[in-house]
Amino acid sequence: MHSTTEHLKFMTKSIILTPIVFCFIQLMFGQTPPMVNDQRQKIDGVAAVIGDFVVLDSDIDRQFLMLQAGGVDTKGIARCEMFGKLLEDKLYIHHAIQDSLEISTADIRDQVDMQINAYAEQIGSMDKLVEFYKKDNEQELRTEMYELNKNNTMSLKMRESITDVIEITPDEVSTYFKTVLQNDLPLFGTELGVAQIVVIPEVAQEGKQKVIDRLYEFKADVIENGASFRTKAVLYSEDIPSRRNGGKYTLNKTRPQMVKEFREVAFSLQEGEISDPFETDFGYHIVYLEKVRGQEYDIRHILLRPEVTQEAINAAKTKIERVRERLINGELTFEEAALEVSDEKETKYEGGRLRNPLDRSYSFELAKMEPELYAQIQNLAEGEISPVLRDQDRVNAVKFKIVTVTQRMDEHEADFNRDYLKIKNLALQDKQIRAIDKWQKEKIRETYIKINGDLRDCDFNSDWLQNGKN
Repeated sequence: MHSTTEHLKFMTKSIILTPIVFCFIQLMFGQTPPMVNDQRQKIDGVAAVIGDFVVLDSDIDRQFLMLQAGGVDTKGIARCEMFGKLLEDKLYIHHAIQDSLEISTADIRDQVDMQINAYAEQIGSMDKLVEFYKKDNEQELRTEMYELNKNNTMSLKMRESITDVIEITPDEVSTYFKTVLQNDLPLFGTELGVAQIVVIPEVAQEGKQKVIDRLYEFKADVIENGASFRTKAVLYSEDIPSRRNGGKYTLNKTRPQMVKEFREVAFSLQEGEISDPFETDFGYHIVYLEKVRGQEYDIRHILLRPEVTQEAINAAKTKIERVRERLINGELTFEEAALEVSDEKETKYEGGRLRNPLDRSYSFELAKMEPELYAQIQNLAEGEISPVLRDQDRVNAVKFKIVTVTQRMDEHEADFNRDYLKIKNLALQDKQIRAIDKWQKEKIRETYIKINGDLRDCDFNSDWLQNGKN
């Protein structure tokens, strides 16, 4: 049980860190040559060949640096274990190509744009970034980052194609609990149920009209005076991630991206057309359709949010203070108040209760709770109402909330009925790992693999040596 869990943690952590940190480390230290010639000759420094890919000795060192840069303690990870992880990655990429798995080139370009813009902002300028990575020009840097992101996306896609189709039945969960867990029941840490009521300051109609008029001015300046939509997005848009790239996104008609209102407007435009201002939960937008490439739409947008007045802020705070007072006096239940008052759509119809994003339950393990939420509830007794808290999110610059602990469950051994969702997730993860192991065994047998030097002596979990035929 322990080894399986640790393997899963290591695999999951690597997947999470890879997209940005992987590119950063690879660009600093050089990219693994992607192909080898058909003669398959031993090249100095080549640790292994898998299909059409190679793993260099130096790649193992780079992988350690990659994880360390992402804050992972690598002291407990052996070199052979890291080497095995690299072999897995190359096997995934090789068979993703063989299986012709589709990846979105537009999404990869967007990811590269975001990474390069973020790096350039950190280092000071694009010229400094190109110089830092010892590239001749920006295009060379973009090309190399594109290849790195593409390979990583293919590896993830291959893993997902194996695990995403796997489901687990209640009978399988029960069997897993009785056979795998029963003799070594895991401990689940202290868990809390949390609920909240959120009040967001109302925006006056004058504030809304002001940003609408401003967006109409931007549109007119572009159409009538030839002004740059991209420049206006950089200067004025409040969508920070896309602002660095002139408000650019690539949307695909076959995959949901952005909120419904945004997609409907973007897909209704003709090339070169700019929309009228429209509203979403994030604020007010105008969208410029730059180019259509089949199902992919290259768009730019500008987002403006109406200003929230101090009067509205004061009114929102007073409103939630009165709600808190009525709760403490017993005039309302928390569920009744959430339904009547809360402006948070995700929780108001569930009595204000928060769902754990990991398993969709209403319980949060105290040790794994987000630091911000932990700080807000750590001193609350069960049923106690917090003071009014001022908060913000990516949509609202100001909001107020009160929080309560609906239930507290102390550290305990796994109980099938009480902890069913957690046990189900453990059982599903175990089934996914077994499916990956089975896939690897099959693909290793049918793939050209050559491991060189002392690394042949590694005690691999998978049979990379192919029973000594390697």
